[in-house]
Amino acid sequence: MPIRRLLIANRGEIGVRIARTAHALGLSTVAVYSGPDADAPHVHAADQAVRLPGAAPADTYLRGDLIIAAAHRTGADAIHPGYGFLSENAGFAADAAAAGLIFVGPSPDAIAAMGSKLRAKELMAASGVPVLPGGEITGPDGLAAIGAQAGFPLLIKASAGGGGRGMRLVTEPAELAEAVTTAIREAAAAFGDGTVFAERFVTDPRHVEVQIVGDQHGNVVHLFERECSIQRRYQKIVEESPSPAVNDQLRADLGEAAVRAARAIGYTGAGTVEFVLSQDGQFYFLEVNTRLQVEHPVTEMVTGLDLVEIQLRVAAGEALPPEVLGATMTGHAIEARLYAEDVAAGFAPATGALHSFEVPAGDGIRVDAGYATGSVVSPHYDAMLAKVIGYGRSRAEAAQRLERTLRGARVHGVTTNLGLLAAILAEPQFLAGRTDTGYLTRHDPAVLVAPDPAVIAEHALAATLARQAANRAAAPVLRTLPSGWRNVRSIRHTAEYTVAGQPVTVRYRVDGPEVVARVDGETLGEHVLLHGCTPGLVDLETDGVRRRYQVELAGPEVYVHGPGTFTTLTEVTRLADPAEAVQAGSLLAPMPAMVIAVTAAAGDGVTAGQPLIVLEAMKMQHTVFAPADGVVAEVRVKEGEQVAAGQVLAVIETGTESADAR
Repeated sequence: MPIRRLLIANRGEIGVRIARTAHALGLSTVAVYSGPDADAPHVHAADQAVRLPGAAPADTYLRGDLIIAAAHRTGADAIHPGYGFLSENAGFAADAAAAGLIFVGPSPDAIAAMGSKLRAKELMAASGVPVLPGGEITGPDGLAAIGAQAGFPLLIKASAGGGGRGMRLVTEPAELAEAVTTAIREAAAAFGDGTVFAERFVTDPRHVEVQIVGDQHGNVVHLFERECSIQRRYQKIVEESPSPAVNDQLRADLGEAAVRAARAIGYTGAGTVEFVLSQDGQFYFLEVNTRLQVEHPVTEMVTGLDLVEIQLRVAAGEALPPEVLGATMTGHAIEARLYAEDVAAGFAPATGALHSFEVPAGDGIRVDAGYATGSVVSPHYDAMLAKVIGYGRSRAEAAQRLERTLRGARVHGVTTNLGLLAAILAEPQFLAGRTDTGYLTRHDPAVLVAPDPAVIAEHALAATLARQAANRAAAPVLRTLPSGWRNVRSIRHTAEYTVAGQPVTVRYRVDGPEVVARVDGETLGEHVLLHGCTPGLVDLETDGVRRRYQVELAGPEVYVHGPGTFTTLTEVTRLADPAEAVQAGSLLAPMPAMVIAVTAAAGDGVTAGQPLIVLEAMKMQHTVFAPADGVVAEVRVKEGEQVAAGQVLAVIETGTESADAR
């Protein structure tokens, strides 16, 4: 193999994953990293690393010149771009080749041909691949014509990008102008290209994609399909292979169309052809991703192939081997993307330090992680922490294994979507294979993650007993005396928490091994025994059923894990600091972010729902709206400013006690 040292031009879990295969092939590896990523796992996974000064992607992972210079400094002879960042940048691929480096991916011409989704659709239509009607939006004068041509509902999409950025759904003509403006702004910020187009929106289709691989000797094959229908904000969160909706004939038709698309652009390496599959079984071309996909592990699990190894061997000039040309599928694989985000807050990205990050691997479970205990989740990059993949002989077995693994994961310090992922995997319609892109519209995420009151009650008691044990262990004197002991036994001890924003009150008394407790006024069991209690483990028996609860006390946050369940509780401070009170009418930043637009000034009258401030974090935009009619009393931020979570952005006088950003 002409590749001896590989520079990995990416970060996070894909950086770690590429290094793993490279090392298995005997290659040396080089990582690159930004300031916030100095201690990230992908840095330690490589043999050596080069710092890219700065934090923002535009200053670091998107600087092709710095990455090529790093390759030369370290003696690398090839660059693997992973996905995202420069992976679909034809100019970077050409620059790498001009610098004498092997680019692990398709040719610059193939990337350029698919780099514009608009041009890609035209090329696919000419090649006989089914496409949806639509066209480029060239200005405000053409909006009506585009709407009439494509029909409503329609989707506004960034021509140069993906991942849900620069994408807006429009259901009626009146919404079109604002959606186009927002999509152009988001596309320009994310991809440096504000070109957008419209295409007919297929209501609640399945999102099915086909893995393709080609070599430099004219061989092109497909490696079957993946279904990626469960999405939020047009971004996938659960993927699987094979699709429960695809039979042998449809699989053959999809594969043939994907190979035709690949041959139309002379594709080499690993790529993906994406389709929407309508309710009546018709499929239409979406795009070609000229790179490795985030969800590639499910294909690897069912075929037994290593797609990164295939990429490296094709880049080195080798032909596709027989096991690829004649690949078969066995079993079923499901991938869940673990994100640092607050589901209840509309999937707002979350940041902070991970003081625990443990996802149990085992038979039929694969974990591709880009973070570890002690890692810091910053606002500069995508919010994905890890991918957890379950494999089984059947779809049901894969789902059950994956659900159990997620419920046993200990990810503390940052709010995540763990609860939502586990709930989806146990939901009856999902288990029946009735999934499409409208799944999370029909199944309210807030309902899916709603905690069971009975579980909360036991977890709240476990948290309270663990805190009592911690207080006793830390007491300087009289450690054997029960915490809060008093000689008026009729008065019970009290602990207060919030769970998912709702208050929970525990009133309890411990008499030797017996515990008497009421949670939110309801008695917890007729007979409760405490078999053991430490700050980290509570062994409770309730009405004859004994359960052990693992507890982690992290400041005001208490994490409780029971058999197949987990709860995050926040202790309520008994004596609040008045200095922490927020002025009524304050609009608060929901996350650490950059202010990219301020559309109101002090003294302006505003109406409920009017956009006031646009924030950007983790490559997504979040608009702060006026919560009610009123007058802007203050604007405390300006464009280009970095803000912290909870920081006051503006104050609206509405005549009500308070108003929060929504």
